[in-house]
Amino acid sequence: MVEIKTDAALDAMREAGRVVARALAAVREAADVGVSLRELDEAARSVLAEAGAGSPFLGYRPSFAPVAFPAVICTSVNDAVSHGIPTGYRLRDGDLVSIDCGAHLDGWTGDAAITFTVGTPRPGDLDLIDATQQALDAGIAAAQVGSRIGDISHAIDTVARKAGCGMPADFGGHGIGRRMHEDPHVPNRGRPGRGFPLRHGLVLAIEPMLMAGGQNIYRTDSDGWTLRTTDGSRAAHIEHTVAITDQGPRILTLP
Repeated sequence: MVEIKTDAALDAMREAGRVVARALAAVREAADVGVSLRELDEAARSVLAEAGAGSPFLGYRPSFAPVAFPAVICTSVNDAVSHGIPTGYRLRDGDLVSIDCGAHLDGWTGDAAITFTVGTPRPGDLDLIDATQQALDAGIAAAQVGSRIGDISHAIDTVARKAGCGMPADFGGHGIGRRMHEDPHVPNRGRPGRGFPLRHGLVLAIEPMLMAGGQNIYRTDSDGWTLRTTDGSRAAHIEHTVAITDQGPRILTLP
């Protein structure tokens, strides 16, 4: 069932979104050569605790997962597309890092992701980040009252194809509200004018995941969570929680 949120609920979700933004900023500031992924998770945990917020990631176990997720952020490095588990791996110069984070505050949820480089960027990484950001921007711009989910999907896919990037075929965005994952599903590719109609109060997590090698296939690590490119190419993941409103798309996970 798709829940349409009231304006008061959108304001409450905005507060959860601010917590997510602060947590991502803290992780980005802490990320440096020699810092472990677990230390990045601790940085995010501190922000959530200070805000009195919970984590929709910690303990989450969807049907495909062999174990519950053990952290409050996903840390996906280099060829990891998404869902990476924070480990003792220490960041190296030139690493490409995607961080996905959520917060649950006063009954409402926010979800966002960023991608950045550590130290000296490798050739092509900044272009990949830029293409992923452009895909997200295009998807958000298409999130207008009277449009449909397929318009968002098509906008994202158009940017990804122009950049020569692939995207994992069966992963994309989702509705969000009282829970992290709600209906409707938001594919990262699709046909304009198709799918669920967009109306004031619908809230979506829009999240393009671009793979530099151009393929759409991926593999899953033995941990049952981490998605990786099959050709070893780099990947980027950027996400915002966005409300559809009569005044245009409202990004709820900005600082």
